[in-house]
Amino acid sequence: MNASFPTGTILGYPRIGRRRELKKAVEAFWAGKISADELETAAAELRATTRERLVSLGLGRTDSSIPEAFSYYDQVLDAAVTVGAVPTRFARLVKDDGTIDLAGYFTIARGEGADVPAEMTKWFDSNYHYLVPEIGPETDFHLASDRLLREVAEATASGYRTRPVIVGPVTFLLLSKPSESAPEGYQPLDRLDDLLPVYAELLAGLTAVGADWVQLDEPALVSESIEVDRASVLAATSKAYELLSAVPARPQIFVAAPYGSLDDALPVLLATPIEAIGVDLVKGGAISAGETDKVIVGGVIDGHNIWRGDLAAAFDKLAASGATSVSSSTSLFHTPHDVDDEPLLDDRLKSWLAFADQKVAQIATLAKGLTEGRASIQTELDAATAALADRHDAPGVRDGAVRQRAAALTDADFSRGDYAERLAAQDEALNLPFLPTTTIGSFPQTGDIRKARALYTKGDLSEREYNDYLKAEIKRVVDLQEDIGIDVIVHGEPERNDMVQYFAEHLDGFAVTQNGWVQSYGSRCTRPSLLWGDVAREAPITVEWSSYTQSLTEKPVKGMLTGPVTILAWSFVRDDQPLGETANQVALALRDEIEDLEKAGIGIIQVDEPALRELLPLKKADQPSYLDWSVGSFRLATAGVEKKTQIHTHLCYSEFGVVIDAIDKLDADVTSIEAARSKMEVVPDIQSSGFGRGIGPGVYDIHSPRVPSVEEVTGLIEIALASIPQRQIWVNPDCGLKTRGYAETVESLTNVVEATKVAREKVAAS
Repeated sequence: MNASFPTGTILGYPRIGRRRELKKAVEAFWAGKISADELETAAAELRATTRERLVSLGLGRTDSSIPEAFSYYDQVLDAAVTVGAVPTRFARLVKDDGTIDLAGYFTIARGEGADVPAEMTKWFDSNYHYLVPEIGPETDFHLASDRLLREVAEATASGYRTRPVIVGPVTFLLLSKPSESAPEGYQPLDRLDDLLPVYAELLAGLTAVGADWVQLDEPALVSESIEVDRASVLAATSKAYELLSAVPARPQIFVAAPYGSLDDALPVLLATPIEAIGVDLVKGGAISAGETDKVIVGGVIDGHNIWRGDLAAAFDKLAASGATSVSSSTSLFHTPHDVDDEPLLDDRLKSWLAFADQKVAQIATLAKGLTEGRASIQTELDAATAALADRHDAPGVRDGAVRQRAAALTDADFSRGDYAERLAAQDEALNLPFLPTTTIGSFPQTGDIRKARALYTKGDLSEREYNDYLKAEIKRVVDLQEDIGIDVIVHGEPERNDMVQYFAEHLDGFAVTQNGWVQSYGSRCTRPSLLWGDVAREAPITVEWSSYTQSLTEKPVKGMLTGPVTILAWSFVRDDQPLGETANQVALALRDEIEDLEKAGIGIIQVDEPALRELLPLKKADQPSYLDWSVGSFRLATAGVEKKTQIHTHLCYSEFGVVIDAIDKLDADVTSIEAARSKMEVVPDIQSSGFGRGIGPGVYDIHSPRVPSVEEVTGLIEIALASIPQRQIWVNPDCGLKTRGYAETVESLTNVVEATKVAREKVAAS
């Protein structure tokens, strides 16, 4: 007899651990401090703790409401390893029986330097990164890992009936890229017929170990940013789920489609024999499934943000959609574990928040309402409504002065005037050489820097002692750049714990967490700040450090700020007003900072926007509005300076060609971009676009400890010079140097400067 789908569930849960236990165990394994068996034991303990926690929060022990969604590194990598999709450069890691051990798994995840890379990119419109699978005609699909089977069996042996989760076959292929050996025009989706039998074998195996339901995640079905013909996507979806539904003795299939609306994919899924469909009713809006025998699982609790939901409105959405089950809109791994684990947050603010644990409890409440009727949960609905009202009326959420300033903005506040006039004024003021060299901003954050910051935070270092330490570190970085011969100096950012949190700690309307860690990729975790109210700057933030740096050198110093879009993208942002309004508030605070830097004599100011591409909506209809306000907020922040002040921006994690028009409209005087990793693949986009201002395509890949040779960097500069007017080109690393060590940094930057000299000499001689 088939088991019913649970009335309440989640699509996934934070897997890094409340105290980042998995991160610590994985990094200990990488360092050789623990064995693979010890890592496996630590992971099993974490999974057991998670299951028990979810039961205590209201999910069922034996009704498949708990997702079995653990990953050591990344769910897309897990799917690739499961189906044997290992790039040929890692073929030596595959054992004779076709499997890969933990050491091999992590080698694929992390790569082996620049020559054996691992490529990651952003997971839909989130700040999570996934490993991009590589599929070609040579890819030998087979069931190469039984890890998911073993984890379900582990749960079954402990008295749980959990729901295994894996990336669905259509999304897996759509997120893959062609392997290096693939012919022109080849698409990984072409291999669907070869992949589906492996998924079928996996489903049969899951039944054997006790799974009643399986969750196949298909978020690619909601995206319009995937460069595959939509008709082909829909046809592949129909074929995949017709075939998988026909597998004998399989678990019942739940297809989850988070991050947006299914649109034309919904009727395709409804027409297949699968048993349940998960729809995102937060970002996706209302649906009309009509009469169906499918279980419609309504994702009405936002898995992508941390605000306490409007439970009454959520319950109404469930009724309107015909949903008979309630879930989170996405996996909860985008959120921290528990708001009650934040002793430093204001109690009133905490009452407006819902981290993963609170969201599970909200889902349990709504599930009770679906089962027993609205009256059974009216007290909880009223409490949520009261919290929303309290948040609306609380001091700081709406600041009259901030709103009046934003309302008074005119078109002139978003424009710096003619670029040719700015260029002439900057050439005269800065007197920089041809092919000027600089870095992106940060220098290595050493253990000593982190130790000093920790001592200061604990009160074991006075403010004066800490500032003296930071000034000594800044002087060291300035002297180093002078010795190497870099043209535009940075202060290295030793005072900054994080490029967003540092500003959040100095702006009204923000709060920061103590334990609010979320996974960015692998073992890398971040603590997004909470943007809860209207944003304003009470006092200068960076001016003291930039002014001190300028006092140490005759060369121009570059002030460093994080841009408004990136501050929003890497924070949990208030959901009670349009993002564009919030972006303009942040931009005005940054505008004040930029104007103070200019008054202090800083002639070059960089406003980083690495997340510009990241927030691009998945639906094409929503993209023009996003690009309008995101570009506008950058221009608002930077348009208040004189013509002679040079505005830079930096973009990484970006597909330059996708948003090149928007980047051009930022109107920065100089734009630095990630390019070394791709061997200058962005150059054709720059050339074809007619981009006319300064451009710094990166020549040093900072993601690896590998030191680029003078010849290698010279070659990259020459590629740029062959396609871009030489007056426009700057020479810089791909990104900041925060994660690198000093020895490799010094050697690499020395080679960059030497290569620039070689390139200058070649141009002069030609």
